[in-house]
Amino acid sequence: MSTSILQVRDLHVEFNGVKAADGVSLDINEGEFLAVIGPNGSGKTTLLNLCTGYVRPKSGSIHLDGRAITGLTPRAITRRGVARAFQIPQLFSDQSVLDNMMLALAAKDGLWTMVRPLAQPARREEATALLDLVGLRDDKNRVSRTLPEGHRKLLDIAVALALKPRLLLLDEPTSGVSTLERFSLMEALMSALRSRNITALFVEHDMDVVARYANRVLVWNAGTVMAQGHPDEVFKDERVLKNVVGVA
Repeated sequence: MSTSILQVRDLHVEFNGVKAADGVSLDINEGEFLAVIGPNGSGKTTLLNLCTGYVRPKSGSIHLDGRAITGLTPRAITRRGVARAFQIPQLFSDQSVLDNMMLALAAKDGLWTMVRPLAQPARREEATALLDLVGLRDDKNRVSRTLPEGHRKLLDIAVALALKPRLLLLDEPTSGVSTLERFSLMEALMSALRSRNITALFVEHDMDVVARYANRVLVWNAGTVMAQGHPDEVFKDERVLKNVVGVA
Protein backbone atom coordinates (compact mmCIF):
# COMPACT_ATOMS: atom_id res chain seq x y z
CA MET A 1 0.00 0.00 0.00
CA SER A 2 1.35 3.44 -1.01
CA THR A 3 2.16 6.00 1.68
CA SER A 4 0.91 9.53 1.07
CA ILE A 5 3.62 12.18 1.47
CA LEU A 6 1.47 15.24 0.63
CA GLN A 7 -2.23 15.55 1.41
CA VAL A 8 -4.36 18.31 -0.15
CA ARG A 9 -7.92 18.71 1.11
CA ASP A 10 -10.76 20.87 -0.22
CA LEU A 11 -8.61 23.71 -1.54
CA HIS A 12 -10.31 26.88 -2.74
CA VAL A 13 -8.58 29.87 -4.32
CA GLU A 14 -9.68 32.39 -6.93
CA PHE A 15 -8.21 35.39 -8.75
CA ASN A 16 -10.55 38.19 -9.82
CA GLY A 17 -13.49 35.81 -9.67
CA VAL A 18 -11.77 33.03 -11.63
CA LYS A 19 -11.55 29.80 -9.64
CA ALA A 20 -8.04 28.35 -9.85
CA ALA A 21 -8.83 25.67 -7.25
CA ASP A 22 -12.42 24.77 -6.56
CA GLY A 23 -12.64 22.21 -3.75
CA VAL A 24 -9.61 20.21 -4.87
CA SER A 25 -8.43 17.19 -2.87
CA LEU A 26 -5.54 14.93 -3.82
CA ASP A 27 -2.63 12.90 -2.48
CA ILE A 28 0.92 12.55 -3.69
CA ASN A 29 2.29 9.13 -2.85
CA GLU A 30 5.83 8.50 -1.71
CA GLY A 31 8.13 7.47 -4.55
CA GLU A 32 5.80 8.36 -7.40
CA PHE A 33 6.30 10.69 -10.35
CA LEU A 34 2.97 12.47 -10.71
CA ALA A 35 2.25 14.56 -13.82
CA VAL A 36 -0.29 17.39 -13.85
CA ILE A 37 -1.73 18.25 -17.25
CA GLY A 38 -4.50 20.55 -18.40
CA PRO A 39 -5.42 23.47 -20.68
CA ASN A 40 -3.59 26.80 -20.41
CA GLY A 41 -4.98 28.88 -17.57
CA SER A 42 -6.61 25.94 -15.84
CA GLY A 43 -4.71 26.45 -12.57
CA LYS A 44 -1.86 23.93 -12.81
CA THR A 45 0.89 26.31 -11.70
CA THR A 46 -1.41 27.60 -8.97
CA LEU A 47 -1.32 24.11 -7.49
CA LEU A 48 2.47 24.31 -7.25
CA ASN A 49 2.22 27.80 -5.77
CA LEU A 50 -0.24 26.58 -3.14
CA CYS A 51 1.94 23.63 -2.17
CA THR A 52 5.07 25.80 -1.86
CA GLY A 53 3.55 28.77 -0.03
CA TYR A 54 3.61 31.33 -2.84
CA VAL A 55 -0.21 31.44 -2.79
CA ARG A 56 -2.42 31.03 0.27
CA PRO A 57 -5.75 29.26 -0.21
CA LYS A 58 -9.04 30.91 0.66
CA SER A 59 -9.90 27.69 2.47
CA GLY A 60 -8.74 24.09 2.65
CA SER A 61 -5.58 22.47 3.95
CA ILE A 62 -2.24 21.05 2.84
CA HIS A 63 -0.32 18.57 4.96
CA LEU A 64 3.17 17.14 4.51
CA ASP A 65 3.52 13.78 6.24
CA GLY A 66 0.41 14.63 8.21
CA ARG A 67 1.76 17.99 9.45
CA ALA A 68 -0.01 21.16 8.31
CA ILE A 69 1.98 23.45 6.00
CA THR A 70 -1.00 25.57 4.90
CA GLY A 71 -0.07 29.24 5.06
CA LEU A 72 3.61 28.71 5.86
CA THR A 73 6.17 30.80 3.96
CA PRO A 74 8.05 29.27 1.00
CA ARG A 75 11.24 29.23 3.09
CA ALA A 76 9.53 27.37 5.94
CA ILE A 77 8.02 24.82 3.56
CA THR A 78 11.42 24.28 1.94
CA ARG A 79 12.89 23.55 5.38
CA ARG A 80 10.19 20.89 5.83
CA GLY A 81 11.50 19.05 2.74
CA VAL A 82 9.68 20.48 -0.30
CA ALA A 83 11.79 21.99 -3.11
CA ARG A 84 10.80 23.56 -6.41
CA ALA A 85 12.26 24.05 -9.88
CA PHE A 86 10.63 26.81 -11.93
CA GLN A 87 9.61 27.00 -15.59
CA ILE A 88 12.30 29.66 -16.10
CA PRO A 89 15.51 28.50 -14.34
CA GLN A 90 16.33 30.63 -11.30
CA LEU A 91 20.10 30.87 -11.64
CA PHE A 92 22.96 33.31 -11.13
CA SER A 93 23.47 33.64 -14.87
CA ASP A 94 26.89 35.32 -14.74
CA GLN A 95 28.33 32.77 -12.32
CA SER A 96 29.79 29.39 -13.18
CA VAL A 97 27.79 26.21 -12.90
CA LEU A 98 29.88 25.12 -9.91
CA ASP A 99 29.47 28.49 -8.19
CA ASN A 100 25.68 28.25 -8.58
CA MET A 101 25.78 24.91 -6.81
CA MET A 102 28.03 26.14 -4.01
CA LEU A 103 25.80 29.18 -3.51
CA ALA A 104 22.80 26.85 -3.15
CA LEU A 105 24.63 24.70 -0.63
CA ALA A 106 25.80 27.76 1.31
CA ALA A 107 22.23 29.06 1.46
CA LYS A 108 21.07 25.72 2.82
CA ASP A 109 23.77 25.66 5.52
CA GLY A 110 23.68 29.36 6.40
CA LEU A 111 25.31 32.17 4.45
CA TRP A 112 29.08 32.21 4.30
CA THR A 113 31.26 34.94 5.80
CA MET A 114 34.85 36.07 5.30
CA VAL A 115 35.74 33.54 7.98
CA ARG A 116 33.78 30.81 6.18
CA PRO A 117 34.44 31.29 2.43
CA LEU A 118 32.09 29.95 -0.23
CA ALA A 119 34.50 27.47 -1.81
CA GLN A 120 35.10 25.16 1.13
CA PRO A 121 36.52 21.77 0.07
CA ALA A 122 33.58 19.80 1.48
CA ARG A 123 31.09 22.11 -0.23
CA ARG A 124 32.95 21.87 -3.54
CA GLU A 125 32.92 18.09 -3.26
CA GLU A 126 29.18 18.01 -2.56
CA ALA A 127 28.48 20.44 -5.40
CA THR A 128 30.48 18.33 -7.83
CA ALA A 129 28.65 15.19 -6.71
CA LEU A 130 25.28 16.84 -7.44
CA LEU A 131 26.49 17.93 -10.87
CA ASP A 132 27.58 14.33 -11.50
CA LEU A 133 24.12 13.21 -10.48
CA VAL A 134 22.42 15.25 -13.23
CA GLY A 135 25.17 14.80 -15.82
CA LEU A 136 26.65 18.31 -15.68
CA ARG A 137 30.15 17.61 -14.34
CA ASP A 138 31.77 18.52 -17.68
CA ASP A 139 29.97 21.89 -17.58
CA LYS A 140 31.02 22.86 -14.06
CA ASN A 141 33.35 25.68 -15.13
CA ARG A 142 31.02 27.16 -17.76
CA VAL A 143 29.16 30.40 -17.10
CA SER A 144 25.57 29.29 -16.56
CA ARG A 145 24.05 31.67 -19.14
CA THR A 146 26.08 29.96 -21.88
CA LEU A 147 24.48 26.56 -21.27
CA PRO A 148 21.88 25.17 -23.66
CA GLU A 149 18.37 25.40 -22.22
CA GLY A 150 18.19 21.71 -21.32
CA HIS A 151 21.37 21.98 -19.26
CA ARG A 152 20.13 25.19 -17.61
CA LYS A 153 17.01 23.28 -16.56
CA LEU A 154 19.15 20.47 -15.14
CA LEU A 155 21.26 22.98 -13.23
CA ASP A 156 18.12 24.52 -11.75
CA ILE A 157 17.01 21.03 -10.70
CA ALA A 158 20.44 20.31 -9.18
CA VAL A 159 20.14 23.57 -7.21
CA ALA A 160 16.78 22.34 -5.89
CA LEU A 161 18.32 18.96 -5.00
CA ALA A 162 20.99 20.77 -2.97
CA LEU A 163 18.21 21.49 -0.47
CA LYS A 164 17.87 17.72 0.11
CA PRO A 165 14.12 17.58 -0.46
CA ARG A 166 11.82 14.62 -0.03
CA LEU A 167 9.36 16.14 -2.51
CA LEU A 168 10.31 18.07 -5.65
CA LEU A 169 7.80 20.16 -7.61
CA LEU A 170 8.66 21.03 -11.22
CA ASP A 171 6.90 23.52 -13.49
CA GLU A 172 7.18 22.35 -17.12
CA PRO A 173 10.68 20.83 -16.99
CA THR A 174 10.85 20.43 -20.79
CA SER A 175 9.48 23.90 -21.66
CA GLY A 176 11.82 25.70 -24.07
CA VAL A 177 13.96 22.60 -24.49
CA SER A 178 14.64 21.29 -28.00
CA THR A 179 13.10 18.03 -29.15
CA LEU A 180 16.56 16.46 -29.20
CA GLU A 181 17.23 17.44 -25.56
CA ARG A 182 13.92 16.75 -23.86
CA PHE A 183 14.22 12.97 -23.41
CA SER A 184 17.87 13.11 -22.32
CA LEU A 185 16.85 15.78 -19.79
CA MET A 186 14.07 13.58 -18.47
CA GLU A 187 16.32 10.52 -18.27
CA ALA A 188 18.87 12.48 -16.23
CA LEU A 189 16.10 13.85 -14.01
CA MET A 190 14.51 10.46 -13.39
CA SER A 191 17.87 8.86 -12.62
CA ALA A 192 18.68 11.61 -10.10
CA LEU A 193 15.29 11.32 -8.38
CA ARG A 194 15.47 7.55 -8.10
CA SER A 195 19.00 7.62 -6.70
CA ARG A 196 17.94 10.04 -3.95
CA ASN A 197 14.49 8.48 -3.31
CA ILE A 198 12.77 11.77 -4.11
CA THR A 199 9.05 11.97 -4.87
CA ALA A 200 8.10 14.43 -7.63
CA LEU A 201 5.13 16.27 -9.07
CA PHE A 202 5.57 17.95 -12.44
CA VAL A 203 3.38 20.16 -14.61
CA GLU A 204 3.90 19.31 -18.28
CA HIS A 205 2.42 20.08 -21.71
CA ASP A 206 4.36 17.46 -23.68
CA MET A 207 2.09 14.42 -23.72
CA ASP A 208 4.89 12.14 -24.99
CA VAL A 209 6.96 13.03 -21.92
CA VAL A 210 3.97 12.45 -19.64
CA ALA A 211 3.14 9.09 -21.20
CA ARG A 212 6.73 7.90 -20.95
CA TYR A 213 7.73 9.10 -17.48
CA ALA A 214 4.67 9.60 -15.24
CA ASN A 215 3.50 6.86 -12.89
CA ARG A 216 0.20 8.69 -12.52
CA VAL A 217 -1.49 11.60 -14.29
CA LEU A 218 -3.77 14.20 -12.76
CA VAL A 219 -5.86 16.25 -15.20
CA TRP A 220 -6.56 19.80 -14.01
CA ASN A 221 -9.38 21.71 -15.69
CA ALA A 222 -11.07 24.95 -14.54
CA GLY A 223 -9.73 24.54 -11.02
CA THR A 224 -10.93 20.96 -10.59
CA VAL A 225 -9.50 17.48 -11.06
CA MET A 226 -11.17 16.19 -14.22
CA ALA A 227 -9.52 12.77 -14.17
CA GLN A 228 -6.58 10.92 -12.68
CA GLY A 229 -4.93 7.54 -13.06
CA HIS A 230 -2.26 5.69 -15.01
CA PRO A 231 -1.29 7.41 -18.30
CA ASP A 232 -2.77 4.54 -20.34
CA GLU A 233 -6.15 5.07 -18.67
CA VAL A 234 -6.15 8.86 -18.69
CA PHE A 235 -5.27 9.17 -22.38
CA LYS A 236 -8.27 7.03 -23.29
CA ASP A 237 -10.69 9.34 -21.48
CA GLU A 238 -12.77 11.19 -24.09
CA ARG A 239 -12.97 14.32 -21.92
CA VAL A 240 -9.19 14.46 -21.68
CA LEU A 241 -8.76 13.85 -25.40
CA LYS A 242 -11.14 16.69 -26.21
CA ASN A 243 -10.20 19.27 -23.59
CA VAL A 244 -6.48 18.67 -23.07
CA VAL A 245 -4.92 16.63 -25.85
CA GLY A 246 -6.98 18.39 -28.52
CA VAL A 247 -8.49 15.36 -30.25
CA ALA A 248 -12.15 15.89 -31.15
